[in-house]
Amino acid sequence: MTSFSSLFLRKNTVLLIAAALFLCPLPALAENEPDNLYARAAVLMDADTGRILFEKNGEEKLPMASTTKIMTLLITLENADLEEIIEVSAYAASMPDVQLGLCEGERYRLLDLCYSLMLESHNDTAVAIAEHVGGSMEGFASLMNQKARDLGCYHTYFITPNGLDAEDENGVHSTTAEDLARIMRCCMENETFLTITQTASWSFSDISGTRSFTVNNKNAFLNMMEGALTGKTGFTNGAGYCYVGALERDEKRLIAVVLACGWPNNKTWKWSDTTRLMNYGLNEFENITVGEDSLTPDPLPVTNGQDSEVNIHVEISQDRLLLCEEDRFSMKVLLPDSLEAPVYKGECIGSVLYSVNGEILDLFPIVAEEDVPVIDFRWRLEQVVSLWIP
Repeated sequence: MTSFSSLFLRKNTVLLIAAALFLCPLPALAENEPDNLYARAAVLMDADTGRILFEKNGEEKLPMASTTKIMTLLITLENADLEEIIEVSAYAASMPDVQLGLCEGERYRLLDLCYSLMLESHNDTAVAIAEHVGGSMEGFASLMNQKARDLGCYHTYFITPNGLDAEDENGVHSTTAEDLARIMRCCMENETFLTITQTASWSFSDISGTRSFTVNNKNAFLNMMEGALTGKTGFTNGAGYCYVGALERDEKRLIAVVLACGWPNNKTWKWSDTTRLMNYGLNEFENITVGEDSLTPDPLPVTNGQDSEVNIHVEISQDRLLLCEEDRFSMKVLLPDSLEAPVYKGECIGSVLYSVNGEILDLFPIVAEEDVPVIDFRWRLEQVVSLWIP
């Protein structure tokens, strides 16, 4: 989907800017929504548009345990070379289970520890990676929190790279189901992230070659549903069982999140909720093509201009949206009746809005195709002279 271009904005389009500020994922209206989910908070998202198809307490802040590690890997992939060598600190080696069993002073290739991080969710590995990439735990947490803000996750706060329950003077290590889905949406665009999280097993040694390991993928969802793409489990005493996962099937890309989905003796509840959410998206929503390749609005009148009108242009994408039977899509063209000179080529003078169920989903700028200077003394003089001098 297209976002607002960095264009000039006129006073008479202030309302359009205000509308843009409210662009956000929208809840769907399907009748057969999943009910009686075990999870305290859950979300189903269309990964292509970021639209929320279903939510249960989607904005409630909760601890998220090792689902944290999707952000840990994303930050690592964006800020480090996977061939770099990590030296393990005493603090990293002291992390509680689940752990690889790193020892202080050992050295490992960063790529190998990324597999340890994601396939078996090792807590000592997460800290070793964070200290290397961020310079310290605090430095890495700062990178995580900045990335969260960049993605619009304003109700997320990271303290640790492994997701162990934590609290400091600024808050509790926590997120929301909606925010975690947004983070996963970004992760899905990183091919290395997908490669690592889809790998069944990985064998490696420390740099000295004295210790060898094989880590196996613990994400059972990869074998539960056709098209399962990636995901990450999590559990702590404070968070309960958590999961974030993605699926791609029938040209649909779905993200499901469940938080606080039971405690010990209820380990399978997260799989039950996740499959119900995914099947809801697969069964109740269809890809519908909306919009036009282009519009050709009539020229707009210009007052006090050296030309009486200006040609305008808009290009909007022809998008496929996941819509259920009850959803209603609309497209509106918003333009003023006229413009006041001067008008500048490329200036945004209106907008086309895509809406679903009356709420804005996307917008596209309408721009002027040429300059229209204001009438001034020199221009008037030139017009007078042209009447007398052929």
